[in-house]
Amino acid sequence: MSLLIEVVAGMSKKPYISPSFSYIPLEETLQITPKKKRLFIGIPKETSFQENRIALTPEAVSVLVNEGHDVAVEHCAGDGSFYFDNDYSEAGARIVYEKADVYKATTIIKSAPISDEEAGLLQPNQVVISPIHMPMLKAGILEQMIAKKIIAIAFESIKDDAGTYPIVRSMSEIAGNYAILTAARYLANTDNGKGVLLGGISGVPPARVLIIGAGVVGEFAARAAFGLGADVMIFDNSIYRLMRLQNNIGRRCFTSVLEPVTLAEELMNADVAVGALKPINGVTPLVVSEQMVQNMKAGSVIIDVSMDRGGCFETSRLTSHEKPTFKKYDVIHYCVPNIASAVSRTASRAISNVLMPIMLQCADMGGMEDLILGKAGIRRGVYMYKGCVTNAPIAKRFNFKYTDLDLLLASHNDM
Repeated sequence: MSLLIEVVAGMSKKPYISPSFSYIPLEETLQITPKKKRLFIGIPKETSFQENRIALTPEAVSVLVNEGHDVAVEHCAGDGSFYFDNDYSEAGARIVYEKADVYKATTIIKSAPISDEEAGLLQPNQVVISPIHMPMLKAGILEQMIAKKIIAIAFESIKDDAGTYPIVRSMSEIAGNYAILTAARYLANTDNGKGVLLGGISGVPPARVLIIGAGVVGEFAARAAFGLGADVMIFDNSIYRLMRLQNNIGRRCFTSVLEPVTLAEELMNADVAVGALKPINGVTPLVVSEQMVQNMKAGSVIIDVSMDRGGCFETSRLTSHEKPTFKKYDVIHYCVPNIASAVSRTASRAISNVLMPIMLQCADMGGMEDLILGKAGIRRGVYMYKGCVTNAPIAKRFNFKYTDLDLLLASHNDM
């Protein structure tokens, strides 16, 4: 009873309203969903760099077409990977017989760098997604792309949400495995090698494989070499990478920092040397001098996987899949820059698995400009944006003006 009286007494008090109190309604802020954009994607046939890969498989094209996008594939573009025109037409793509018609697309996706001929076919304000081969890059191509205000993305520089480079990792796994298989081939007499079996047999010691670089290429090269029974030595300047590699492959092996005296001594006894160093500022450091190569055993094999960024052996020079090797100081050099193209179907599927989801994201976010703005991993791959060079190593090499992409995007937003 007393409780009820207290409540009634409390209700009889007049409410106090502060002068600062306001009854003005506030606007509710709602997130505006970007309008989905319909993409027009062109996939040209690669005619340079001995390229057999194709950037989107028929399965990926089918997904894009079912989402309402237009995909034009040049006649015979997928033949090198045993994906034929019939496969693409059944997936919903349009088969185009003139290269110029493919380049009418707003987005061009390639598995090889832009060539001189293709640079002339580019349309103003196009988006180009392709790799970069630094040794083969030409100022004239870049000048045409600058004049046409191209948005150019190097797909090997794209990062995923986990902070890794998915295409580079896939191609590195392929390159590491293939490097050892290639070395085994060139050690044999059938390819003018000295007739050494990489893994040895009972009573005969195995070949010695020296790997320079403990990244993904080095790890998978070591896995393949160990799997074939070879004796493996790994050099890298990062103790962390050396420890990680040993933990990943699950066994102890010879490891060392890149100290010139030790490296030179081990190269003298190596049957195979694999160059798998990561580039620094876009260029692979030279760590093996010509004198070191000259002191290697006659008939030994060098596989310079780093050739697409300059190579890490002083005696290396670009070779092709048609003529992949040369000899210097009786040492066989294999210096093909796009090793993954030798197993093009596997490589094509790996690239397509990364690029197809990116294209779907691009459409969902309203276009490539919005995707670049919203995804830091995609921004990492942009080396040219609407007439500005946004990659510092490229700008420095060709004496172009460098523009920071983040500042460029910020200034555009302010406008």
